[in-house]
Amino acid sequence: MAMTMRLVQLLMMTILVLALATSKRVLASDPDILSDFLLPQNSSTVDASFFTFTGFRGIFDQAPKTLKTTKASMVEFPALNGQSVSYAVLQLPPQTLFPPHTRPDATGLLFLLDGSLEVGLIDTKNNLYTQKLQAGDMFVFPKGLIHYQYNTDSQLPATAIAAFGSASARAVAVPPSVFASGIDDVILAKSFKTDVDTIKKIKAGLTS
Repeated sequence: MAMTMRLVQLLMMTILVLALATSKRVLASDPDILSDFLLPQNSSTVDASFFTFTGFRGIFDQAPKTLKTTKASMVEFPALNGQSVSYAVLQLPPQTLFPPHTRPDATGLLFLLDGSLEVGLIDTKNNLYTQKLQAGDMFVFPKGLIHYQYNTDSQLPATAIAAFGSASARAVAVPPSVFASGIDDVILAKSFKTDVDTIKKIKAGLTS
């Protein structure tokens, strides 16, 4: 009898652990919806314009001088609410870097339209994977991993389309997350095995 009770307790504990793990996975991604789509608050009617996004019109008419990211997320395109997908167009002038960042909510899929890009990602074992993309190439950035995009060409711009597995895919930039978060300079200096003056120079560079 004691052995049976022990087995029941172990079974209940296993179920509880699995339930908690499942709930964490659900919270880490967009929730499923129980209808075809979600209307904005105080809206009861819908037509085809609700499902249409025109925010990319004209963005290719003039090449930007600095990195430009034009998004179609739930904020810009409310019809994406509940659909677990969003989009962005990245325009990188020559020798422009999209600094290392993570997207904790979504996997990213990058398609290079024109130009060339060096892309890289770091996995949880600290392995770096880099690739030189040409127009027509695609690269996947797994959810939560640090990655970057760099147009190394000194003459030609690059344009890419990024699709995300979330209607609101946040980007968390690594440099400001570390150096502009209020962590004490001494702690940062010890962490990066350098001196406080170097940390101050890095912080000054981020704010200039």
